[in-house]
Amino acid sequence: MNAYPFMFGPASRQIFGVFHAAGDGRPGSTAVLVCPPFGQEGLRTYRFFKVLAERLARSGIATLRFDFHGAGDSPGDESEGELDGWRRDLCSAHEELRRRAPGSRIVWIGARLGATLAVLAARNGRCDPARLVLWEPVIDGRRYARHLRERHVAAIDTTFCIPDLAWRRNLAHDPEALPEEALGTVLSPTLRTQLGALAPESLPLTALHDTLVLTSPDDQHTAQWAAEQQSRHMPVRLAYFQHRLDWTADPYPNSAMVPADALNRLQGALHE
Repeated sequence: MNAYPFMFGPASRQIFGVFHAAGDGRPGSTAVLVCPPFGQEGLRTYRFFKVLAERLARSGIATLRFDFHGAGDSPGDESEGELDGWRRDLCSAHEELRRRAPGSRIVWIGARLGATLAVLAARNGRCDPARLVLWEPVIDGRRYARHLRERHVAAIDTTFCIPDLAWRRNLAHDPEALPEEALGTVLSPTLRTQLGALAPESLPLTALHDTLVLTSPDDQHTAQWAAEQQSRHMPVRLAYFQHRLDWTADPYPNSAMVPADALNRLQGALHE
């Protein structure tokens, strides 16, 4: 498999990436940039996106996976992570993919907070994807942080033989408080502030990019956000998609590491 790990970006903010060259060695008409989720969700989907990139490369679609600064194998401290810097990282990754796959139509596939960052980066105008595929984007930062905090407390309850009840008491005392840690990942003060301000109205799409939004049938918040973008005559389409991947749970017994239905759905999204 033609997979090449490397570092890229400015010297002051290096980023780790893995480039999956097209199977025939020649750039095709389309290339894909994978925008990964945050924290535990990124760890849980690491193998999924690796397999997806390998599939795409075999079908002639060059793909770049990368870790945001301070996350995964990229340099930096996770305690410094914040949306504005990650948005710039995404644009650096876009430019790197354009250099490695010249002339290709670049599609961004973003999941969860990675999808949110794709919206922010595409709107910024510094980089120009042809299409956005947004898989369950985070459109309500406080709701997202609360979910991470609840899952963090649940994990602590089941991990220790004598649970630390202080976590659950704190959650019950102030369920809306933004967490400093979520499932092993630090949320910087800046990131907590940014998540607190992240709301559907702060994520308008632009007419420059065709957008496909994938979400579960019971996610009415994302469906409403997509409908509002359509009412603004943005080129966006909503598709409901149920899968067996739990973003924050261990694979066994109720989740899947690399569900084939999700692989097929995202691969098919490139050709719709």
